[in-house]
Amino acid sequence: MKRILFAALAAAALFSGGTLQSLNAQNMEIPKKVSPFPVGDKLPEQFSKYFIGQAWLAPLTADKRLNVPVSNVTFSPGCRNNWHSHTGGQLLIAVGGRGYYQEKGRPARVLLPGDIVEIAPDAVHWHGAAPDSWFSHLAVECNPATNVNRWLDPVDDAQYAAATASAGPESRLGGDARRSLSELFPGGIPEVGDADPELFEIFGNFALGEVTAYGQLDTRTRMLCILASNIASQGRTAYRTTLEGALNAGVTPVEVKEALYQAVPYVGMAKVADFVGITNEVLEARGVTLPLAGQSTTSPADRFEKGLAVQRSIFGAERIDGMREAAPANQKHIQRYLSDNCFGDFLTRGGLDVKMRELLTFSMLVSLGGCESQVKGHIAGNANVGNDKATLLAVVTQLLPYIGYPRTLNGIACLNEVLPEK
Repeated sequence: MKRILFAALAAAALFSGGTLQSLNAQNMEIPKKVSPFPVGDKLPEQFSKYFIGQAWLAPLTADKRLNVPVSNVTFSPGCRNNWHSHTGGQLLIAVGGRGYYQEKGRPARVLLPGDIVEIAPDAVHWHGAAPDSWFSHLAVECNPATNVNRWLDPVDDAQYAAATASAGPESRLGGDARRSLSELFPGGIPEVGDADPELFEIFGNFALGEVTAYGQLDTRTRMLCILASNIASQGRTAYRTTLEGALNAGVTPVEVKEALYQAVPYVGMAKVADFVGITNEVLEARGVTLPLAGQSTTSPADRFEKGLAVQRSIFGAERIDGMREAAPANQKHIQRYLSDNCFGDFLTRGGLDVKMRELLTFSMLVSLGGCESQVKGHIAGNANVGNDKATLLAVVTQLLPYIGYPRTLNGIACLNEVLPEK
């Protein structure tokens, strides 16, 4: 018991407490359990001078020989501790609700379950709950034998309001969505939906959190497929934002251009032209010199031969030769165009391999709608070049937030018809 009491007092010294006038008596007396860990007891009265709002402390470790004191701290809405520092540093692990962490001189950071904060020795900071949410984090005291806590000024209402407001609509997103957002837009997203925060929250959590968690697609593949889909859907704003994120995530200008060029034979130049302009604007703003290095691998003399070879490699020689043979005399020119233009001019280009190009074609056809016959053909083509059903299902899942449920379900119906469940 003595050891537990000592651990509780030692951990309590890391935090602060007090009362926000806006909090009701129930918040002050009955803590809300927002994590799997125990809530514990109110912090002792002697620590109240370091708090604004009420917090509860539950020591989780008692054996000092382990040298790793860990406690769960629960903050009522609006509760935060004073500016302070630790000579030995500290580790925070968010486990429930929504909170904030701010280091002196830097913007506040939203904390959601799963987020980890590594606080360097002597870094001046504060942490606590969001104005409208309970918050719980694990506090790990680093270098406990020599770690000294230094308390500073309170985080007054004006500072707290400014810090929590500056976090913006991103603070409404869940942990997975915010991690995706930070990967694609490390400097902040171009338009964060200030006028429609609820829509931003619903779409952001779904498109960047739930959907991206499905399947095994890497970021490059996911972003290229979404770009192709945006072109087919004529989503200019979505395309520009996705393009910025894709480039931030490491998709190259050549890969972007090749996805764009490939859209021409499947979507049509009338629909692609505007996206060429958007792409050039974004690339030039980033200092990319245009035009990029050419990726064509054919000439007027061999485009048919090479295109036909690619057709056969994707769909099988028997099927392609059969289609060419069965075409009426007045329609054979279309079959030739498919070989020398669609495949010879575009599918033979460098910058992207055939497996990726087939995924992009699948993405565009599903997004266009009304192309179920072609969708089925390219599902078979994808399977032939190594893109299995799991990959195609992951792709159409990533497209769902952008193209809606009807076209997604139509695409999945085609997928199930061509590649039935085992």
